[in-house]
Amino acid sequence: MDMLQSSGEVAGKRERNRIRNRRAILHAARECFRERGYDNSTIRDIVRRTGLAAGTFYNYFSSKQDIFAALLTDFLTNLNNNLTRYRRTSDTTEDFIHYAYLALYTATARDPLVYELAHRNDRALKELFGSDILGLTMLSLEGDVRDAIDRQLLPPIDQEYLCAAFFGVAYETSLTLARRAHKNPESADSEALTATRFSTALFLGGLPRLAALP
Repeated sequence: MDMLQSSGEVAGKRERNRIRNRRAILHAARECFRERGYDNSTIRDIVRRTGLAAGTFYNYFSSKQDIFAALLTDFLTNLNNNLTRYRRTSDTTEDFIHYAYLALYTATARDPLVYELAHRNDRALKELFGSDILGLTMLSLEGDVRDAIDRQLLPPIDQEYLCAAFFGVAYETSLTLARRAHKNPESADSEALTATRFSTALFLGGLPRLAALP
């Protein structure tokens, strides 16, 4: 029994160390990218900030590109969970659109680094579009839109085009917002609210006309 307990404690300690080291590397990378820029940051710069041995880094990531992918994936995973919660609990059309965009734009404004990286590294982003995380994000949006149509929060229009429009506006507006927040961090929250109001008004004004299409 003692041996089993001891083995379990060792495994638990290893897992905690693994999580702590990964977080330390990602935090250090984020700070390096913020201060020096993605292109000017090296793996050596990142490792130096963590206090870990150089070999430890390669137990978690094989390249700077891998770190970028991890930062974006973590960001999208957390964001996607929040977006689904807002969309599923909305009671009106305006709430469905407004609060989903507000969650996205607030997260982007407060952490513009991820979208700045995405904007600067088109090839990496295109590779991620073929990965599970962005695919799951679109599937989640499609499911939430179907649910909203069933609840009559959205009109019964072409769901594929509607999801593409939601996603396209969100993505491009987020890049613009990220650039603005990066230049003026103190205006991040007000910019997020401005972007939310703009996107919401765009869709609310356009939905009735879309619903009238044959």
